[in-house]
Amino acid sequence: MFEREYPVHSMSNAEPSSRARFIRRTYAHLAGALVAFGLLEAFLLQLEASYTITERVLSMPYGWLMVLGAFMVVSWLCRGLASSTSNKGLQYVGLVFYVVIEALIFVPLMLLALGVAGPGLLVQAGVMTGLLFAALTATVFMTRKDFSFLKSALTLGGFIALGLIVCAVLFGITLGTWFSVAMIVFAGAAILYDTSNVLHHYDEDQYVAASLELFASIALLLWYVIRLLMSRD
Repeated sequence: MFEREYPVHSMSNAEPSSRARFIRRTYAHLAGALVAFGLLEAFLLQLEASYTITERVLSMPYGWLMVLGAFMVVSWLCRGLASSTSNKGLQYVGLVFYVVIEALIFVPLMLLALGVAGPGLLVQAGVMTGLLFAALTATVFMTRKDFSFLKSALTLGGFIALGLIVCAVLFGITLGTWFSVAMIVFAGAAILYDTSNVLHHYDEDQYVAASLELFASIALLLWYVIRLLMSRD
């Protein structure tokens, strides 16, 4: 999302046709990742094993913390693969595995949401996430502004959020509605940053990495929109 330095050959200096082709490829891969995520999530939610595993993880001492730790390691590896400039196959491996791991980690939240308010909550969360993403994307494309200045704030905010989540798990603290609101703002800023990188900083061959970063930010936004809607109930 915001930890990678991009090559000197940026899309801001590319020919209009090359820039347009890169943008089409990036968002086509992003659309494919989102569709795959949705289909995989729907499949996982039909499995009895998903309920069993979720119950065991949530009942284990620090079980959710271990899941989050494993997710961070795997996501770091997937980002590294997707950012590989020498092997296109590895880039796709990184993207595919990242989508799979996101789908797996969403299962407990989805099950809780279904138990709290039914499928209507998930539909509402999906619509809200889509509208927010569209508005933020339009902001970048219309203004052509470079939001790379957000990198330091996102890095600091990410460490603070991670620290709060770890403390909440270790000490039984409840991170309430305002934390979800703050994380929605954080995810929105990440989308602005990622989208501006699509216009200004990626190399022409990095459309797989660009789509992964956008997908990661959208997934983060969706996660906390669901949590926010759940807090009403």
